Amino acid sequence: MKKVIIYTDGACKGNPGPGGYAAVLIYGDRQKRISGGEKSTTNNRMELSAVIYALAALKEPCEVELHSDSQYFIGAMTQGWLEDWQARGWRKADKKPVLNQDLWERIIAETSRHTMTYVWVRGHNGDEYNELCDTLAVAAAEAQM
Repeated sequence: MKKVIIYTDGACKGNPGPGGYAAVLIYGDRQKRISGGEKSTTNNRMELSAVIYALAALKEPCEVELHSDSQYFIGAMTQGWLEDWQARGWRKADKKPVLNQDLWERIIAETSRHTMTYVWVRGHNGDEYNELCDTLAVAAAEAQM
């Protein structure tokens, strides 16, 4: 199985507002950058979109090490939040509906194809690929304005 390292980030000009997402996929000495955006969205939707588009770009099952500065995403994937939401019929502990269910369902489908490891990185803290993703996501958000 190929090992791929992925960095993702989302950005939003206003929340909601114009948003952008970006990802850098690294396989050996090769790198692929992807980005895109929406005219009216939220930061969390862009964080999740970055993950979805990055994983969808993989043409075969891979061992994926996914780096994100989104505590929302990392917490859902590593702290059992996602399983809890599903078990409660897509409701949070306070019985309110889970936001972004459509994107979470796509993440479930994409991650099920791969062997996943999740790494939280502190945003805007000098991590080369996190900073690159941020730059690309902000540019994609600005392009929506």
